[in-house]
Amino acid sequence: MARLPRRLRHGEEATLVEHLGELRARIVVSLVALTLAFVVAFAFHDRLVRFLKRPLPDDVQLITLGVTEPFSTSVKVSLYAAFALALPVLLHQVWSFLAPAFAPHVQRVVATFVAFATVLFAAGLVFSYVVVLPPALDFLTGYDAELYGSQQVRASYYFSFVSLTMIALGLVFELPIFILALVRFQVLTAARLRRNRRISYFVLVVIAVLIPTVDVISLVFELIPLFVLFEFSVWLASVMERRWRRAGVLWPAPE
Repeated sequence: MARLPRRLRHGEEATLVEHLGELRARIVVSLVALTLAFVVAFAFHDRLVRFLKRPLPDDVQLITLGVTEPFSTSVKVSLYAAFALALPVLLHQVWSFLAPAFAPHVQRVVATFVAFATVLFAAGLVFSYVVVLPPALDFLTGYDAELYGSQQVRASYYFSFVSLTMIALGLVFELPIFILALVRFQVLTAARLRRNRRISYFVLVVIAVLIPTVDVISLVFELIPLFVLFEFSVWLASVMERRWRRAGVLWPAPE
């Protein structure tokens, strides 16, 4: 078995061939992690399918159209689950490849950000499954029910909708990490975020609209935590900014 790729130290020189070799090795590690996660997810795909069906109203029936659709749908669900399971490994590989470009004290900060990013992604998945999907599915499948009669939903469309919604919200929940990273690297300041709050809210609304659940009910349920996360991020950025300036790792605040 080939050794895991070694992370270069800060300032350590390496040739282009060595960098490309490390990149290839980290891509291989990521693919292996995804493959193993897929094998585990596919082994339990029946439980995954039942789990994802729970937010669906009881009077809605899932159907498959075609000989291969049951198998391809199970594969698709397993792939989505594999991405979620392998995300910590993927983030670690990306960070390990980029880490030598940063000073050691910055490396420790970003490594902490990576750990929190995994926790926030999981929180986004849970929030989407528990809070957003039930009312959204109830509204969408019950809309004009008297016109269309009994609802039958194609299974592949349903599981793609649910999986993509959960992953999208999981990624959106990374907002505090993204804002803190920009403040830590002095691209933004907490004061600038407060001054441009209206613009930030508009951007959050656009992001919420782009998430697959675009009905009014799910949009409201998505915007509330986004606004809360943003305000929390601004407050946290203000606190951390003061600490970082006292520690001398940020430039003095502009006059």
